[in-house]
Amino acid sequence: MIMPLDNKPELLAPAGTIEVFEIAVEKGADAVYVGAPDFNARALAKNFTMAEIGAMVDHAHKSGVKVYIAMNSLLKEAEVPHVLETLAVLEYLQVDALIIQDLGIYHLARKYFPGLRLHASTLLAAHNSLAVKQFSQMGFERVVLARELTLKEIGEIHRKVAVELEVFVHGAMCFSYSGLCLFSSFLGGKSGLRGRCVQPCRRRYTWEGSAKGLKSGYFFSMNDMSAFETVSHLTEIGVKSLKIEGRMRSVQYVGNVVQAYRLMLDADPSDRQVQKEVLALLREDMSRRSFGGYFAGPQPVDALSPKYSGNTGIFVGKVDEHRGMEASLTLKGELKKGDRLRLHREKSGERHAFTLKSIKVKGNSVEHAGIKERVVLELPVSPDPGDSLFKVDVSERRTGDSRAGKIDPAPFAREISKLPIRHHVDKILGHLSYGKKVKEKEEASPQPEKRSPGKGQGKGPRKGKRLEWWLKVDELQIFKQALPREVSRVIVVLSRETLERIPKRKMPPVMLDKIIWALPPIIAEEECAFYQSTINKLIDRGFSEWQVAHLGQLQFFSRHSISRRAPGDGKKGKLISGKRPPGISLYGDYTLNALNSFAFLTLEKFGLRKGQISIETDRKNMEAMIAGSGAVVPGMTVYGWPPLFTARLIDRGMLYNRPFVSPKDETFILRKKWGLTLALPGRQFSLLPWIDELITMGVRYGILDFSTQNIRSGDIAAVFREINKPNKDRRASSFNYNGTLY
Repeated sequence: MIMPLDNKPELLAPAGTIEVFEIAVEKGADAVYVGAPDFNARALAKNFTMAEIGAMVDHAHKSGVKVYIAMNSLLKEAEVPHVLETLAVLEYLQVDALIIQDLGIYHLARKYFPGLRLHASTLLAAHNSLAVKQFSQMGFERVVLARELTLKEIGEIHRKVAVELEVFVHGAMCFSYSGLCLFSSFLGGKSGLRGRCVQPCRRRYTWEGSAKGLKSGYFFSMNDMSAFETVSHLTEIGVKSLKIEGRMRSVQYVGNVVQAYRLMLDADPSDRQVQKEVLALLREDMSRRSFGGYFAGPQPVDALSPKYSGNTGIFVGKVDEHRGMEASLTLKGELKKGDRLRLHREKSGERHAFTLKSIKVKGNSVEHAGIKERVVLELPVSPDPGDSLFKVDVSERRTGDSRAGKIDPAPFAREISKLPIRHHVDKILGHLSYGKKVKEKEEASPQPEKRSPGKGQGKGPRKGKRLEWWLKVDELQIFKQALPREVSRVIVVLSRETLERIPKRKMPPVMLDKIIWALPPIIAEEECAFYQSTINKLIDRGFSEWQVAHLGQLQFFSRHSISRRAPGDGKKGKLISGKRPPGISLYGDYTLNALNSFAFLTLEKFGLRKGQISIETDRKNMEAMIAGSGAVVPGMTVYGWPPLFTARLIDRGMLYNRPFVSPKDETFILRKKWGLTLALPGRQFSLLPWIDELITMGVRYGILDFSTQNIRSGDIAAVFREINKPNKDRRASSFNYNGTLY
């Protein structure tokens, strides 16, 4: 049966070049999304100019097609003026929507550019109805759901929240929940949340020690999603937009996939001939192996192919000999000069894309070669035996299908150059008193004596300049230990396990005085009722301090009074809703990804009194961010083992609690926690040698995070010895603090 027009969802296509944009429109996309220059989650792709975006919007609107701009990168403090310029031009160009994740961009767009329609990016990890409701109340007109949701969960969200829902149906999948992956950033500052992911999930890893089953493999490399058979089901449960991933994909890929899904939407999906045409188109898309996504259930059995490299493209062979940058191999697929290839280095996990310039068969140069032929190919680097080659685009599509002239950016370049953008931005910055407040903060900050990182502090920071220390754990047994007197708060991650250990009778005063209950970043839809009931009961028992790990968790406290002032801040807090004293105090975890002062303004708006700075930040950004921050008291996780992956998938082939090693001999460990798979660093993260610097910048409290570890006797005392007399531990990582967050 053909879908009725009024019930038909939008088909949303990606575009990373003008040629791809044009083919998406030509093949039947209802809308196309492209990246904003410099501020999108595919920053490694070629940037469009504003003039090109203007020309694409004009071309699309004449064809009845919408254009959405992905501005879904996290924003560093120094980038604020450039972001304002970008927002001003996009509003002028009348783009159909802006896709964002950064809470600072949200603040700036809502306050100064009301003409921009906002969509909540999948990087905001909207994984339950509470998250979607929160984003709807914030003014987002559409929410892009997390890729890990089932059809049942999506249907439940649609029934509970009246907002447009957008769902990925085809393309690459991440092992971790989007918005919660720190792996690439931890390895060298190339943040996936800023569009610079080096894809450590696609690398080959080895289990340390003797292991049953597969000892080495691509354990975290997800197959691509291909859910064309689910289109009718998604339509039935009320999904507004079906999204194809792939802003770095080729013309052929986008053209074929858009055409296939257009067929599924316009024709009878049960028609066998239509199904054959769709399958034929998708077989030529040069993607990875595919599976149906999480729609059928939360633990799909075919999500991973650990024995095979997770590269896009058609596998054409493995290098068996090489001389310099020439590689010999027997072809598993056809090749032509001009084809686009990718070399996958098996030992390092590195990949190199290039255009094939030379093919030799039996010493003679040829234009093309077929399957099983023995060839010598010219590569951009010297390969190793065993390295793999994949074809990711073909020469005909790249050289013989030029659409130059259909979209002309020149008129828009002239038009944009005449806009009073700089004046508009200066006016906004003046309204924000941006430069002034940074200077005032610097002048007001006490300046302790400088010291070299890693040298001792004697008896610790001087009087009046100490951090408030918070200890984070995931169990209540910690209260059986004699905690160091410096610990002012204990953050306990709330779960069914910790709930079982709460005393049934009157709570010991020490627990009421010290505990801050923390919520995990991911709470499945079916668990929301349990958490709501438990939170209400704990509040009734006197617990008033809570840490949220996702903005959607604010919905748990909507019926309670929220204090603008945290306990210990002096005056009684002002209640912003309800009448029930004494008011709940809410704090933000680092998983809220607050990387700039305007993100803190958003947290303040929603009642958070204290908030952690993103754990990814570097020193320079942290200093600038705190200097420009508002009333939210800044804190920082300064010690722990932060989850690098946070995944829904729990795979039987994975060896939990066993270290795994990268091709570069980096060690990590896999844990099963809170119903999730967590990949943890093999060495702890520590900023303890730089405590004085943090205090000088204005950090007010530090978190020592043991929530992912089994705490042994003496562990906490050892950390406080390090605080009082720090020495730079070569085993520890300072994450990006002493480097650069890219």
